[in-house]
Amino acid sequence: MTLSNHVPVLVHVRPVTKIFLIGVLIMLATTGALAQQDDVITTDTSLVQLNVGVVDKQGRSITNLSANDFSVFEDGVRRPILHFEPTEAPFSLIMLLDMSGSTITFRQQIQMSAVRFLDALTPDDRVAVVAFNGKGVKSLIGFTQDRGRVAYAISIATGAGETMLYDGLKFSLRELAHEGKRRKAIVVLTDGLDTQVRNSDRSALSQAAEGQEATAIKAETSSTLISVLNDADRQGVTIFPLALPSGDPKRLPMPDPRITAMYSAARTRLQLLADRTGGHLHEIRRLDDLSRLYAQVAADLRTLYTIAYQNPNPSVRDGKWREIRVEVARGELVASTKPGYYAR
Repeated sequence: MTLSNHVPVLVHVRPVTKIFLIGVLIMLATTGALAQQDDVITTDTSLVQLNVGVVDKQGRSITNLSANDFSVFEDGVRRPILHFEPTEAPFSLIMLLDMSGSTITFRQQIQMSAVRFLDALTPDDRVAVVAFNGKGVKSLIGFTQDRGRVAYAISIATGAGETMLYDGLKFSLRELAHEGKRRKAIVVLTDGLDTQVRNSDRSALSQAAEGQEATAIKAETSSTLISVLNDADRQGVTIFPLALPSGDPKRLPMPDPRITAMYSAARTRLQLLADRTGGHLHEIRRLDDLSRLYAQVAADLRTLYTIAYQNPNPSVRDGKWREIRVEVARGELVASTKPGYYAR
């Protein structure tokens, strides 16, 4: 089950202007200095890591549980919990920004909202910024707790051209792999219209009969998407897509069946990225909603527990689906996390 209801948290964002100014000064004064790196801890890939949200019957988040309140099942068999972190434990977080041509007209709004997001994080969260555009993927700053430097990195994000969304996600997952056993998440702001994946979708549509366009693209079978999901599974990374209105199939000015099919497939894949990793897709209806939705993601992060258990057959990589279920001892509470993983 995907967690769909969280209690909204109001976040005060007064320090934004100061963050920008401080960030500029610090970046100029520390040219060549990258984010401080913690000692890297080797991740045990046989452990399955879950980020778990818990709500009551009214949809209110419950954040005061302990490991003893949870039971984890893989394919119906209960597994012992080997590691547990409460909701207040810090995250290593990548802010992944779409700097392709489709975001040029509202670039400043994107950057201001992204900077405000920093105010909603805890001091111990480590943040990195990655941007993608027609020239590829670029790390703007590595993991750091220095909010001023992160704000500056966001402010200089630029670009145009094609959308390299999935290259950006793969790059981000490689960066997160160096963060050891910390809790991990990617917040990606994009319209979802990856250029290379759209080329594959066009190929599928070229073979579709007239009137069959809506079912011609099987969004969930994309090898690019599957590769990203597998990498996220191995690390226990939760993905929170913020879907820009420019990629909304319901807002197309001329609803051509083929274009609508490609936009719908792109939006479906964003939903799958969230559902399969235990995150939540936030659809941006109006650009004015950007700051509020970034704040909501920050609130979402603060409601997640992290649970790790031993894969019962770590040497078996048969590609089959392993179903995950998490239960809470208090019957009136509902837990949600990713539904499972493929043993690859």
